[in-house]
Amino acid sequence: MAPPRTSSDPDEAAAQTRENSRVRVLLPLALPGALDYRSTGAAPAPGTFVRVPLGARERIGVVWDDVPDGAPPPPEKLKTIIDVIDAPPMAAVTRRFVDWVANYTVSAPGAVLKMAMSVPAALEPQAAIPAFAAAAGWQPPEGFRMTPRREQVLHLLAEGPPRTAADIRAETGVSAQVIAGLADAGALVRTGLAPPARFAVPDADRPGPTLTADQKAAAADLCAAIAAESYATIVLDGVTGSGKTEVYFEAIAEALRHGRQALVLLPEIALSAQWLERFEARFGVAPAAWHSELSTAVRRDTWRAVADGSARVVVGARSALFLPFHKLGLIVVDEEHDGSYKQDEGVAYNARDMAVLRGHLGAIPVVLASATPSLETVANVEWGRYRRVHLPDRIGAAELPEITLVDLRATPPARGRWLAPPLDAALAETLAAGEQALLFLNRRGYAPLTLCRGCGHRLECPNCSAWLVEHRASHRLVCHHCGYGLGLPPNCANCGAEGAWAACGPGVERVAEEVARYYPDARLRIMASDTLTGPAAIRELVAAVTEHRVDVLVGTQVIAKGHHFPLLTLVGVIDADLGLTGGDLRAAERTHQLLTQVAGRAGRAERPGKVLLQTFMPEHPVMAALARGAREEFLGTEMRERERAHMPPYGRLAAVIVSGPDMREVDATARALGRVRPTDEGLTILGPAPAALSLLRGRHRRRFLVKAPRGFNLQGAVRGWLAEVRPGKGVRVQVDVDPMSFL
Repeated sequence: MAPPRTSSDPDEAAAQTRENSRVRVLLPLALPGALDYRSTGAAPAPGTFVRVPLGARERIGVVWDDVPDGAPPPPEKLKTIIDVIDAPPMAAVTRRFVDWVANYTVSAPGAVLKMAMSVPAALEPQAAIPAFAAAAGWQPPEGFRMTPRREQVLHLLAEGPPRTAADIRAETGVSAQVIAGLADAGALVRTGLAPPARFAVPDADRPGPTLTADQKAAAADLCAAIAAESYATIVLDGVTGSGKTEVYFEAIAEALRHGRQALVLLPEIALSAQWLERFEARFGVAPAAWHSELSTAVRRDTWRAVADGSARVVVGARSALFLPFHKLGLIVVDEEHDGSYKQDEGVAYNARDMAVLRGHLGAIPVVLASATPSLETVANVEWGRYRRVHLPDRIGAAELPEITLVDLRATPPARGRWLAPPLDAALAETLAAGEQALLFLNRRGYAPLTLCRGCGHRLECPNCSAWLVEHRASHRLVCHHCGYGLGLPPNCANCGAEGAWAACGPGVERVAEEVARYYPDARLRIMASDTLTGPAAIRELVAAVTEHRVDVLVGTQVIAKGHHFPLLTLVGVIDADLGLTGGDLRAAERTHQLLTQVAGRAGRAERPGKVLLQTFMPEHPVMAALARGAREEFLGTEMRERERAHMPPYGRLAAVIVSGPDMREVDATARALGRVRPTDEGLTILGPAPAALSLLRGRHRRRFLVKAPRGFNLQGAVRGWLAEVRPGKGVRVQVDVDPMSFL
């Protein structure tokens, strides 16, 4: 992939005045590229934020580096820049990153810029805090009565800096009227104070927990990469409970000692209560957080603090990668294998891969941490692109749990139940011992399908090709793709039968119902994304489990990521085969990763753990590998299969999704693309075919799958192909390079 063309050194460019005063401005819009504007004076340097006219509106954009082809338009044809925004410019490395992400994802650069300008309010001048200072040389006017209270205020301000009215009242005990009277008399001058720093500086030298020999060796390797101040990608590969977090905390401390910022990406930032507690215990303060749950004001302040460098450590979701770091020195991608790092809407990108790109552009180390690294990461280690640091053992006396397969063909659950006898017995034994259990089912709600017993009619979403999922706790049927919901109808719309609805299959609510029926004394909680309504609820639940106010936790995949519960000794997986259906390229890999992570919640302290996986396919390679603890054997088999099929990481894939509200327009555009598909040697294009979700949020969807060998310029071929066809009315054509989902 050829790098985008850029101008000369930004500092040099800032000192020059272009003869024709033509300025290229990139706007945070899905336009083909930067637009030409005219500057009335010296051309603003690349990276400067400017306000420009666009049609009848005004927009804020960034002066860009690109050099367009062809002769420039006459200056009189160009609109003039309205003004220059008084804000720190966008760094050159961030601008290069925007260009490279756009090029890699076959997206408009402005669409990527929009992610880097996600808080427009942060570009506005920061409001000062109203305060008062003593007026120099002020003399009481005739008739002014100097009271002891007034003298106290003047004495305070004469000997110190300006203070807010609240501070003055707190230190002197005077009323607001006294302060206002002094200001009206000219004794006090109204002024403004800069807002206090939102984020305290983490203490890099604060003692942390004692590391094992393996942890010390791994931490030394990471710290050496920090000190080198050059690019490297290091895979921190350690079994669950091996202390990977404490190892990369040492790398963060080293980055702080070198005056650099650190970014930690987590797949579920809203579920990071324990991680945040561990960070604060290690560094004495909380990090800056970045995720969608933050208020606009907090996002504005955080964006500014990242830009000026006062936010030294940021922990965030994938979008944190596009923050305007002042001096970034380390990126950590925790649980690097997790599918949550892939954004499918808008610009389709994988934050793990883009983190590696950002590290390369900024000459900084990147740490990819996981107990179950992705096949792409394993392959990059084998090819010498990444370096691997291994933690083979759990900390202290903790050992990996024993994993047992429960063959549901031989020992099925009793009629109307979902826990097979071996798991039921293990749960009873665990509760009798005063320990905790986790029952895992990666399916939200009560039942995934509701149908009429009379005619078989299924309740479906009107906006998506998906069944409605019953959530009995909220008395709603909900689409998990678009959010559409309704109450359970009293009658079947197809046959008119009354009260004939049947719930088919289990969700976590149904499993919890069974536990409550047969273990009425057990304290039970459900942990799923739709039952955790915000950070406070998450913290409360984690604390309840940690403090043993919960005996049985029933959860979805959100429970599989990083939680440490010392008394949790049993993990039971209700349907271990759930992720293996559907023919997905990564089905086996993802199932192995998820079940390994879930199993890793058991026995993380002194008490040994055990894991029971209920399966109809105990002979499946994934199940056999889990039972034997044969991760390397499974990875080797999976990689050989991928290599034979020339599938990633041994080949390249891209999805082209054509969607729109009018099926005829969508089909016409898809057929037009099919007629002009490129025929380059080695390139295979399958489709168009209806997507697995052929209707999603009211949009009909058709899909092409583009397959190419490694080293092929896939992006160039796709970009040239799509340029041949103009989409129909309301039709959107989206490219997903390296797709993770085939829905």
